[in-house]
Amino acid sequence: MPDQSLPEVRTPEAPPSPGSSSPEGFTRRRLLGTAGATGLVLGAAGAAGGYAAAPAQATPLSSIGAGKAMFHVKHQPGITQGLQARGHLIAFDLAAGAGRKEAAALLRRWSETARRLMAGEAAPHDDTDIARDAGPSSLTVTFGFGHSFFARTGLEKQRPVALDPLPDFSSDQLDKGRSNGDLWVQIGADDALVAFHALRAIQKDAGGAAKVRWQMNGFNRTPGATARPMTARNLMGQVDGTRNPKPAESDFERRIFVPESGTKDPAWMANGSYAVVRRIRMLLDDWEKLSTGAQEQVIGRRKADGAPLTGGDETTEMDLEKTDANGDLVVPLNAHARITRPDQNGGAAMLRRPFSFHDGIDPDGTPDAGLLFVCWQADPLRGFVTVQRKLDRGDALSAFVRHESSGLYAVPGGAAEGGYVGQALLEG
Repeated sequence: MPDQSLPEVRTPEAPPSPGSSSPEGFTRRRLLGTAGATGLVLGAAGAAGGYAAAPAQATPLSSIGAGKAMFHVKHQPGITQGLQARGHLIAFDLAAGAGRKEAAALLRRWSETARRLMAGEAAPHDDTDIARDAGPSSLTVTFGFGHSFFARTGLEKQRPVALDPLPDFSSDQLDKGRSNGDLWVQIGADDALVAFHALRAIQKDAGGAAKVRWQMNGFNRTPGATARPMTARNLMGQVDGTRNPKPAESDFERRIFVPESGTKDPAWMANGSYAVVRRIRMLLDDWEKLSTGAQEQVIGRRKADGAPLTGGDETTEMDLEKTDANGDLVVPLNAHARITRPDQNGGAAMLRRPFSFHDGIDPDGTPDAGLLFVCWQADPLRGFVTVQRKLDRGDALSAFVRHESSGLYAVPGGAAEGGYVGQALLEG
């Protein structure tokens, strides 16, 4: 299952000593000053993928609100940042009669709103005050274009080949009403009110130009909830995301982002990426009937610490040839961790950055819960499609998940100063 390491844990300071200033005196101005002095910028490029170096000293848990990501960057925010505690995914369809001109005006509005909210400022107009008392809380807003967008705007010749529809998979039970869409927006933050504030602002900005097609809400563990930095767990209780590509790896950019030249992609996609979005229902009642040992056989890793069944710790290389006393492979041939390894898929890799979801209980008592799977890659055919086809042929985990919605989106590079996301496409 998809996932990635959490941002670094921030532990609370000791209570103030007698004579020291009270917590009430810890103003927002002082809060932001403290964050700057300790080098804390949760979610910024330096903490890409959640693998930031540990701070020199512990910082107050309340400093989570001071984390700030930049809007005008090479790659759009919300891709390489660590997992955020709260997320919203939302797709829009352009309104009847709306075309390229209206789409450009909408992206210009959205970009300005995102820039301001990510900086901790109010929305450009009609702010709802939902986040008035909060800092930026590592808010990120990311924009993408679906396959249908290009026909609606007369830009078919600029549609990337990589946006061709995904093939059907055996675990698909897709709801078309909760799939695809002309435009896609990903919102993430480490505070639920900050995330909702951004969601509401983006929806209001759409005005008469676009209408909501579908919207989904997700969550992750809050930064600072564990005693040390840890890879996240999913709703199955599994450590999830151990082998996620890391920005420090030499081939990370090549695998995840479209290069500026030497590619079949159109020029407007330079420094962009392709997002595959899937709502994956976890059949938790069935999963939880398995013993811990049986669950570990399905995944190929220990549940307690994420280490491979062949021994070591979480980061130890899995020994795919190791056998037990009976001569059986320690990691089964259909174990999820074996099948998804890049070296078992021609080097295919994707940066997984999901949110968990829980949307209530079905009438029969079954939890409607699972993973809002979001993965990033320079080429979805070599990334997601390659791996998912392999999973389709015999992944032990497939019996416990169901893919209920799907989308593929072209996410251009970051907006230049004074510009907006998608400007090279819409004004090219």
